[in-house]
Amino acid sequence: MAVCSKCAAQLETPLACGACGSLFAPDPEPTPFECLGLTPDFDVDAAEVRRRLLRASRLVHPDFHGASGEQSRAAAERATAALNRAHALVLDPAARADWLVRSLGGPSESQVRSMPQDFLMEVMEWNEALDAARGSAPGSAARVGLEALEASLAERRASVLREVRRLLVPLPAREAPALALARAQLNALRYLANALDQLEALRLDSPSPR
Repeated sequence: MAVCSKCAAQLETPLACGACGSLFAPDPEPTPFECLGLTPDFDVDAAEVRRRLLRASRLVHPDFHGASGEQSRAAAERATAALNRAHALVLDPAARADWLVRSLGGPSESQVRSMPQDFLMEVMEWNEALDAARGSAPGSAARVGLEALEASLAERRASVLREVRRLLVPLPAREAPALALARAQLNALRYLANALDQLEALRLDSPSPR
């Protein structure tokens, strides 16, 4: 664990010291996991992540550093923003997996655009259902079927996340083949998120049952 350069106390976050109250602007910028004092991993404890965010946020809160001058307040605001970004990423399983794949030297979504082969047939069916609902009047059978489609998409998303976890727990070695497989699964997750967004927009366009 890193120590404070001013008082030598152990740091829970590289952004500030809980013992002497000093603020830091590390270069390079700490990773999302480092900001929260966590070891990179796909499995996280949401309650622990939240606890660490609250503790670190108190250390860097701009109101506690305003009296030290505008420069200190600005540094506190940057540190607060970094913590909030870290918290959002670490708690989002898709974003967390994407970060882990990239940090381990795995391919980006521009380098691997494919999705799992067994997923592609389902994509065709879902696209047909979405197109049918999009071209149908509110209240039509195609629109009424959106609830079943949403359940199917949500179930598949859970299945894909389980496969992502299988590939990333424990974390593979740098540039391991599992990272490319995980990227393909993340591409599937991105499609599912987009399809669910489209479905929600269609459902909002449908009249509520009387």
